[in-house]
Amino acid sequence: MNDLWITAFLIIALFALLGSGVWIGLTLAGVAWIGMEVFSSRPAGDAMVLTIWGAASSWTLTALPLFVWMGEILFRTKLSESMFRGLAPWVNALPGRLLHTNILGSTIFAAVSGSSAATCATIGKMTIPELTKRGYPAELVVGSLGGASTLGLLIPPSIVMIVYGVAAEVSIAKLFVAGVIPGLLLASMFSAYLMVWALLHKDKIPQSEAHFTFTQKLSESRHLIPVVLLIAGVIGTIYTGIATATEAAAIGVVGALILSAFQGSLNWHTFRDSLLGATRLYCMIALILAGAAFLTLAMGYIGLPRHLAEFVGGLGLSPAMLLVALALFYIVLGCFLDGISMIVLTMGVILPTVSAAKIDLIWFGIFIVIVVEMAQITPPVGFNLFVLQGMTKRDITWIAKVCMPYFFIMVAAVTLLWWFPQLVTWMPNRM
Repeated sequence: MNDLWITAFLIIALFALLGSGVWIGLTLAGVAWIGMEVFSSRPAGDAMVLTIWGAASSWTLTALPLFVWMGEILFRTKLSESMFRGLAPWVNALPGRLLHTNILGSTIFAAVSGSSAATCATIGKMTIPELTKRGYPAELVVGSLGGASTLGLLIPPSIVMIVYGVAAEVSIAKLFVAGVIPGLLLASMFSAYLMVWALLHKDKIPQSEAHFTFTQKLSESRHLIPVVLLIAGVIGTIYTGIATATEAAAIGVVGALILSAFQGSLNWHTFRDSLLGATRLYCMIALILAGAAFLTLAMGYIGLPRHLAEFVGGLGLSPAMLLVALALFYIVLGCFLDGISMIVLTMGVILPTVSAAKIDLIWFGIFIVIVVEMAQITPPVGFNLFVLQGMTKRDITWIAKVCMPYFFIMVAAVTLLWWFPQLVTWMPNRM
C-alpha cells in the first residue's frame, strides 16, 4: 500500500476516534497502535508501553507541570490582577486595549519557558478569566492566546532550536540570537492584527475604563513589580547558567508562593486549588504527550516522514519553491507529530537538499521553527488547540477557527523573512 493510502487511512481513523468521544491522548495512541499493527512488522504492545513510560518519565518534561503550577498560583492570587492593573494604563490607548496583554504576556513568558504549551497554559490561566470578566470577545481572547503562545518556540531559550542545532550541526547560541528579531516581529504583527480588528469592530471592544496621565501610568506600573521580579528571576537564573529550565521553573513556583504570601492572598484553600488545578491540566497535557510520542514512533516505523521528505527533496525545485513545498510538508506533518519529532525524523533527508539549494542553515532553522509554530494551531493534532480546549472546554473546531488568522500571520512573517533574510542573519553575523 502506498504512502498516500496509508496517510488517508490514518487520518480517517484519527477523526473516527475523535468523533466518537475518545480522549485525545488515547486517540493518538490508538491510531499509532493501528498503524504499527497494520503497516509494520514491529509488535505494537511492548513499543507502546516503553514509549509511553519514556515520555511520561522524562526529566526535561518536569519543567512543564511546574510552569503550569506557577500559572495556577498567579491565577488564584492577586498577582494576575496586579499584572492587569500595571499593563492596562499602557495598552488602554491602543485599539483592542487589554487584548494586547495576551501578546505581551506570551512574549515575556516565552523567554522563560521555551515551550508553547507552558506559555499557553500559564498566560491563559491569568488572562482568559480576566479578559472574559471584562467583556472582551471570546474569539479574540482565545485566538490571540493560541497564536501568541506559539512564541514559546521562537523566542529563546527554545527546545526546538536546540534539537535543530544538534541535527544541523550549527551554533545553538547563534540560533537563539537569530530568533530574537523574528520573535519580536511576529509579536508586533499579532498586535497589529488585534488593532486592525478592533478598529473595524469598535462596538465589540469594551470602552476604556479610565484615562491616565503619564505620571498615573508610572504609578500604576508599580503593580507590575511583583510579576516582573518573578519573571526576571526565572529568566536570570537560566541565562546566567545558575539553573536549568526545570530548576528555574521550580524557582518560579517558590517565587510565586512567596509573592502571593506577601500580598496576603496565599492560604490553604488557594494553595490546594492551585495544586489540584495544575495537576488536572498537566495530566491532560501529559496524556496527549504520551500519545503523541507513541504516534511519532509508529510514524517512524511505517516510514511516512522519511518517504515524504525524500519525495519533496527529489522534485528539483528552486530555493523559493523548495521552501514553499517544505512549509506545506511540515504543516501536513504537524497534523500528526509534535515539532521536535518532525525535526528529528526528517532533518537527515531534508538538510542535504537545503544545503544544495544554498539556503543559510541558521535562517532555515528559524524558518523551521515558525512552520512548527503553525503546526501548533493546526488541527487535528495542534497541541496548543488541545491545551486551550482543556482550559476553555470549547469545541476544538471553534478553537482552530479563531486561531486561523494567526496562522496566516505566521505565513506572512515567513514571507517577510524570505524577502528580508537580514532580519534573521544580522545578529548572528555579529557574534
